[in-house]
Amino acid sequence: MNLKKTIQEDHNQLDFCRRQLAIATVTKNREHMAKLQNEINSLNDRIENSKKTQKSELSTKAQRILKMSFHRVISKKEQADIGRLKKSVRGLMLVHPMTTLGKEIGLMEVTGYAFKPF
Repeated sequence: MNLKKTIQEDHNQLDFCRRQLAIATVTKNREHMAKLQNEINSLNDRIENSKKTQKSELSTKAQRILKMSFHRVISKKEQADIGRLKKSVRGLMLVHPMTTLGKEIGLMEVTGYAFKPF
């Protein structure tokens, strides 16, 4: 399953458990409170582990892209016809600065990475 989707589902379940815990504290149901608190702790651990895995995968992908021998900023004209550019350059990877990968690399503009000059 997709890590992003898993994290989102775990967050949804965590929110549900927190709401149930608030209800249980009002009704003073200690048994239910303890069960919900354990579940909240386990969900927090799962979310933390998933985020660590996601960050390591992202870091690995960033390193793989940075190892490509050639990179340059993509002009606005080339961005307008990006399909033609991708067809002409084999193995071109485009990274936008607003994506998590772009932020990880530290880009300021849309940049293309390839093994050969383009």
